[in-house]
Amino acid sequence: MASQKERMLAGEPYLADDPELSADALRAALLSERFNATSSADPAQRRELLTELLGEIGEDVEIRPPLHLDYGYQTTIGPRTFVNYGLTLLDVGRVTIGADVQIGPNVQLLTPTHPVEPEARRAKWEAAEPITIGDNVWLGGGVIVCPGVTIGENTVVGAGAVVTRDLPADVVAVGNPARVIRKL
Repeated sequence: MASQKERMLAGEPYLADDPELSADALRAALLSERFNATSSADPAQRRELLTELLGEIGEDVEIRPPLHLDYGYQTTIGPRTFVNYGLTLLDVGRVTIGADVQIGPNVQLLTPTHPVEPEARRAKWEAAEPITIGDNVWLGGGVIVCPGVTIGENTVVGAGAVVTRDLPADVVAVGNPARVIRKL
């Protein structure tokens, strides 16, 4: 029988209050607390903490604290990506951020899903769907990306948009829910 962590990593429903997952979440919380307390005068320390925290991080990535996440090891970030203050990564599912991405302040990338049925929610079952952000995407301030969404390369998502479904490459999208307003 698969452990709850194995179920989570496989994208299957799992029990969120599992002790192994709780330990992983605590590890991520402690590392992110250390990262969030770093000085901008010490980029080497920030890089070291992010390397330990994240699944993969490319060269010349800048992430400005605070950073909030569930596990860290479910997230990969491509080279030359810039992340402004206040990124929330609920990385129960895989979060893949491409190269040369720009992420505005207070962006939320949310992979978890929860059962609609009250009994299953009360029993602490949940699941997740991955998020993929293509190369050279710009997410404006306050953007929310929902579970299972892929955003194509070069796409711009306007500030405050809520992305509930996939966006193609080379477009500008705005609103709640986000909709394409023009092609690039």
